[in-house]
Amino acid sequence: MSETMPTLADVCDEVRSKNAGPFWITLDLFVKDDAAYEIVADESFLDEQRVGEIYRVDPATIRMFRLPELKVLKISFPRPVSQGSLHDRDIHAGQHHVPLSVLPVPLP
Repeated sequence: MSETMPTLADVCDEVRSKNAGPFWITLDLFVKDDAAYEIVADESFLDEQRVGEIYRVDPATIRMFRLPELKVLKISFPRPVSQGSLHDRDIHAGQHHVPLSVLPVPLP
């Protein structure tokens, strides 16, 4: 039997996405423990470049906030289309967390 690598969803109590106004999306990672937070918050694992590749967003527009005292990583970036516009497929940005939540985490 082969072992699979845990995902962000596995090492977090919650991975969520939401609106941050009509033009921005915010992703919140609430990591379960300090050891996992050290990996998840490390820029060699997750940085603006990687988030940009996952969400097809210019890395220069991504804002990342690491809050070690809370074991939280917050990521914000511009919405691909404005909230409620004709081409908006997720008005509350409630499903944008999914691509990030399945990202494998290289735990020791």
